[in-house]
Amino acid sequence: MKMEEEDNTTAVTVSTDMDLKKGGSVEYNGACTVVQAGFNLAADRGDRNGPGNRVGTGIRVLKRNMKRNGSRGCVTRKTRFGSRERDWLKGDAQRGCVCLYGGTVEPQPPSSGPQTSSTPQADLRLVLCSTSTTVEELCAQRDGEGLYLQLHGDLIRRLDPTERPLHMVYDYLSALGYKEPLRVQREAAHSDLSCMIRFYSERPVNPDQQERTLLKGVFSVRKGKTQLHKWAERQVILCGTCLIVASVKDSLTGKMHILPLVGGKVEEVKRRLHCLMFSSAGPQAHTYFVNFDTLVDYQRWHRQASKVVSQTVSLVDLSCYSLEAVPEYLFYSQDITHLNLRHNFMNLQGPGGLLNLPRFSQLKSLNLSHNRLGVFPESVCEILTLTELSLSCNGLHTVPQQIGNLQSLQTLSLDGNHLSSLPEELGGLSQLSSLGLSFNNFPHIPSVLERLSAVDKLAMAGNRVESLELQTLARMSHLRNIDLRLNGLRCVRSETLEAVKQVTQLDLRDNRLACLDLSSACSLETLHCQRNQLGALTLSGFTLRALHASSNRLTTINIYPVPNQLTHMDLSRNLMEYLPDWVCDSRKIEVLDVTHNLLSELPARLLSSLSLRKLLAGNNHLQRLPDLLDHIPLEALDLQHNKLGELPESLFYKALNLKYLNVSANALETIPPSSQSEESLSTLQELYLTGNNLNENCAALLVGHQNLRVLHMAYNQLLSFPASKLGKLELLEELNLSGNKLKTIPSTVSSCKRLHTLIAHSNHISVFPEILNLPEIKLVDLSCNELTEIQLPDSLPATLHELDLAGNSSLMLEHKTLNLFSHITTLKLDQKPAIAAGDSAGSSTLWNHGYSEMSGQRNKLCVSVLAVDRFGDSVEAAYGIFDGDRNEEVPRLLQCTMGDVLSEELQHSSVDSVYMSNTFLTSHRKLGMAGQKLGASALLCYIHHEPSELVSYFSLTVANVGSCQAVLCRDGHPLVLSKGFSLEQSTEEMERVKLSKAIITEDNKVSGVTCCSRLLGCSYLSPWVIPKPWVRTEPLYSQDEFLILGNRALFERVSYQEAVCTVQAVRDPRAAARKLCTLAQSYGGKDNVGAVVVSLHIGEDSCTCEPPLAPTEPRGPPPAPLPASITPGDPATPSSSSGIASEFNSETSASEVGSEAGSTASDEQPSSGLASRPERRCSLHPAASLCGPMVPGTAPGPPHPVLFQRQPSCATFSSYQSDNGLDSDDEAPLEGVISNGSKLEVEVDIHCCAFQLRSGAPESPKDVVLDKRGSDYPNGKMRRQNSVVVSATNGCLLAVCGREISDLKKSPSTSSLFGKKLSNGSVVAPEDSHNLIEVALEAPKKKSGYFTAPAQQDPEDQLVVPPSLEQDVREQLKGQSPVIPGPPPPSTPPSNRDLIWDNPHPPAPLLSQRDLTPVPAPAPAPVLQQEVYDTAL
Repeated sequence: MKMEEEDNTTAVTVSTDMDLKKGGSVEYNGACTVVQAGFNLAADRGDRNGPGNRVGTGIRVLKRNMKRNGSRGCVTRKTRFGSRERDWLKGDAQRGCVCLYGGTVEPQPPSSGPQTSSTPQADLRLVLCSTSTTVEELCAQRDGEGLYLQLHGDLIRRLDPTERPLHMVYDYLSALGYKEPLRVQREAAHSDLSCMIRFYSERPVNPDQQERTLLKGVFSVRKGKTQLHKWAERQVILCGTCLIVASVKDSLTGKMHILPLVGGKVEEVKRRLHCLMFSSAGPQAHTYFVNFDTLVDYQRWHRQASKVVSQTVSLVDLSCYSLEAVPEYLFYSQDITHLNLRHNFMNLQGPGGLLNLPRFSQLKSLNLSHNRLGVFPESVCEILTLTELSLSCNGLHTVPQQIGNLQSLQTLSLDGNHLSSLPEELGGLSQLSSLGLSFNNFPHIPSVLERLSAVDKLAMAGNRVESLELQTLARMSHLRNIDLRLNGLRCVRSETLEAVKQVTQLDLRDNRLACLDLSSACSLETLHCQRNQLGALTLSGFTLRALHASSNRLTTINIYPVPNQLTHMDLSRNLMEYLPDWVCDSRKIEVLDVTHNLLSELPARLLSSLSLRKLLAGNNHLQRLPDLLDHIPLEALDLQHNKLGELPESLFYKALNLKYLNVSANALETIPPSSQSEESLSTLQELYLTGNNLNENCAALLVGHQNLRVLHMAYNQLLSFPASKLGKLELLEELNLSGNKLKTIPSTVSSCKRLHTLIAHSNHISVFPEILNLPEIKLVDLSCNELTEIQLPDSLPATLHELDLAGNSSLMLEHKTLNLFSHITTLKLDQKPAIAAGDSAGSSTLWNHGYSEMSGQRNKLCVSVLAVDRFGDSVEAAYGIFDGDRNEEVPRLLQCTMGDVLSEELQHSSVDSVYMSNTFLTSHRKLGMAGQKLGASALLCYIHHEPSELVSYFSLTVANVGSCQAVLCRDGHPLVLSKGFSLEQSTEEMERVKLSKAIITEDNKVSGVTCCSRLLGCSYLSPWVIPKPWVRTEPLYSQDEFLILGNRALFERVSYQEAVCTVQAVRDPRAAARKLCTLAQSYGGKDNVGAVVVSLHIGEDSCTCEPPLAPTEPRGPPPAPLPASITPGDPATPSSSSGIASEFNSETSASEVGSEAGSTASDEQPSSGLASRPERRCSLHPAASLCGPMVPGTAPGPPHPVLFQRQPSCATFSSYQSDNGLDSDDEAPLEGVISNGSKLEVEVDIHCCAFQLRSGAPESPKDVVLDKRGSDYPNGKMRRQNSVVVSATNGCLLAVCGREISDLKKSPSTSSLFGKKLSNGSVVAPEDSHNLIEVALEAPKKKSGYFTAPAQQDPEDQLVVPPSLEQDVREQLKGQSPVIPGPPPPSTPPSNRDLIWDNPHPPAPLLSQRDLTPVPAPAPAPVLQQEVYDTAL
């Protein structure tokens, strides 16, 4: 197999384990040497697993220098793989290479500041081998002692001589999800795979670990506080809990003085330099003075000794140190009582092996969990003083009989093993009170538990107990707490009437129970039975205090007698049509959750309860609430998603303790008054009224709630908000008035001094409210309004970090205003519409999108969006959403790289399940060190062609991991395309995780970290959490209206059907996405919310063929360019008429760019390779016809590619001396470039390379700036001319130096996303326009990020047409017909659905007659969707 070489060089930073954790890189001093070793395979290989068929031992060493890239040492792909290596890989898919990293690291002396990374001494070796090559063979050829394996930058394990490194890599990649052997071979050769699996030729030494494990040295020592003893050079050791001083200077053979330090003192001796005094505890304390040679040694010893003396018990924590044995000096610390060896690789044999642990005579607690022991260490049974022993997650299959020797044992943890039985000797441990048997293979409850009378909790979650006999529990009278969740329980039987009197807590969550009768458990206090299949539930109510039975099929619950001790009951997500009578009779019930049921009414006695504090009854069928007769202590009431037309009149002055009320998504037309008199006693703090029919008259009724902090009145019928009423809500902190008909926000909002969030999008507000003088304002969202200008104070509050002004088409921002916004973290502005008939890309007639992200009550936004309306080289699209839950790094990285990866994978495979899976797996690898501990849910949607012999149609391929979901609206109904990978949603994933022996905590999280079983990142949780995605392909039909992408926080609050209905009711995809997020927050969501709405216009007559590429001929008529109008602009003022020229600011010198421009002269035909590509056809266009971009009303003809090239500086274009060897008559005129021989300087910033020419009427011949114009260069192909590459993607042109193209990689996320990485993780908008303002103002914050751009525009960066040449430009532009790229619009009238999705803004007028040849106006006229851009300032 031929190894594919990427365009860009892949940097491999050789780092130690410490370097990985710190995220730093190591620089090389001088040229580093790569030693590549290959085996001489002279003989043919027979059976790979048979004896005597080993690889030959001949070795050839190839020394090569490592290239430098910037300040980081790296190894390029070309340097590491030559023809010899590729020939080796071609021979067999079982061949490959293993990267061996040198492990010797010299610890650097610590300073007073932060610790710095160490520099590796050894080099990186590439060893060619096969899957049958063992560690022993590799070590024999390199005279090494062994190999070490590190997974995910974590622990380091010594490999056994018989283990096969390459086979381990292949198995690891196969477990991730790679299927094809050749692809596994190629992935194994990737150097950045080392962040997940890495081999060392020597054990890496971590100085920090060594310091905490053992400190030793030869120093001047004096014993005692008196001057009778003299100073002497002695070897001093600090290990464990003791200070060890040898009696001989250079030897440990003499008498050893042991000084216990726990509870003692370590003090600085001020009269001597670098001297410490160590004292033991007790009345007969001993003292040693140690004088260190350097400050570094002094600080290191002082730091470690201070930790020891501060302990209250003799504890030694050696967990997570990759230890194979206990340090030998530790055995001198005979006072150790607690030893933690968790997460190591302890051996049985050796001086510090487990066989020597009985030497600790006072050891009480021993933790050996996660040590891959495989067998129970019998030597542990000889430590008779043990009271606590943990052997969890060690792959144990049996427990020896010697366990009976540990008569003092009180706690025994055996979770996460393969145990199916226990020895009878275990029953003799009379003091054993805690026994952990969770996540083993027990088919039933072990009978030995009957003899363990001190054990009060049965912890057997995650076993294989399918049937439970209550009489078995009755015989174990000592058991109080039973945990049998995740067992696959199918029945709980009681063959006799014998009562089970001792069980008080029973956990049966996540089983398969269809009915449950626990009436014999008369002492039951707490029952957990969530997520079963219960249709009937019978309980005893004598002592019942808490009942959790959500997510079942219950229609009623039988409890006898009335549970008068019941305080908490959760019956949500069931099928209950009414509440049982005993619920109202319960005297102490405080919390009742009956959400997501079928309730049509609530009993009057329930609301009159004198104990009820919290009532959650949302998502039911309630039409009215009973009146309140007496004062009630209710504090929280949730009635959202019902059919309420009114609330009880006495609600607020009878429920004086009410602090939270959510009545969103009802049919309310008014709200009750806060009191019966003018004086109100209301304590209401949070009020959610979103999605009702309230008008402005309700505002007067809110005045009485003086303590109101949060008010949501979005999507009502508010025409105004009375100024006098708003000013009285002085404690208001969050106000949401979105989706109403407001024309202004009252100026009295300035009285709300505590207001930090104002959300009022999707209104008709024309005047910016007076909120920027509020001292605590943080977020202002006034998008999708009618703002025209902003009146700003002299200075803005420092707390303001997000301002959303998108969707205000008439808003004009001056340069002074933008300067005031410079400190805002996230500024969202709308690009002005480009008025051009030719700007409509082919994809815009088929789909367009809108997105929204809201941080909620989080301090940071951990959701990112990928949106590419024109993906790749044809009419395709890609959309994605990434949710990092608590981290923002991984979503940002996925946003920036996943489009690139998908584009690469499409070149290797056309099978949807293959290229989508590989896209996720490769993105997982590319996360590098960030993906070791952090992860994110990911969802990627790809709209593409599915050509066949007769027809060509569009398909939608969806892939996801984690909790992000995709919903397609088909005929008005939701079609879920993704699969949720949380443990609660997927029983298959739960079984897979259980089989891999993961510990699932009670909140259903893997190792207590995440509830998702598949994520990108979090590689340290492998194999429990994997990156393999779910993939589904769905053909798109004319009935498909739109696509919704959302994260977990969205679909937890908004159902699929409601999301579809919500989007259908909104005209604009962007406004629809904002509404979805607003609803999720108003329904109680507190986390980050993200939504993407993609409007689909794929009819039966939609053209799906792609425009053909005409071959470039040396002679012939030139293609007609699209005319560009000329508009004036002030170079110093970024306005709507200033064009986009200031986006091009060079990061390299003019001479450096100019040198690259000189290589544009060539005799090559740059597009000859692209012209030979076969054309795609559709059912409407036979193969003989040319399907090109057409303008309605124009005659058919060949396509007219627009070749507007912005060349590097000092590039001269002349009509008489062509740069490409063509005569002027044969050369296609370049739009926007003067071809009269004058020189044009254009500096190009490759990081801000998206631009278009706007059109408009010229006002002045002076400082004329060419406007933006979309290019219809066929299919957005990238055209290479030696070192200058010109790309047209998504209607925008990309001009970069050839030596930089390896960074951009011709990928969607660079040529379509244009390198836009925002500080808040928001989407890189890849639309037909690019905002000048966001480029000019984002740059100052990006000096250390992915890209750097100048902060302000330079007048020299403008494209200036001299007045004397203006007429020549006009002459060239006249007579040229505009070309609309993409498929022609359908000839049939638009459907009702298409009208709904039309842009609500009026269509842009056509270009003036003086600039364009008259073109018949298309019907309907093409309308450009205005896009939102997030600007991180």
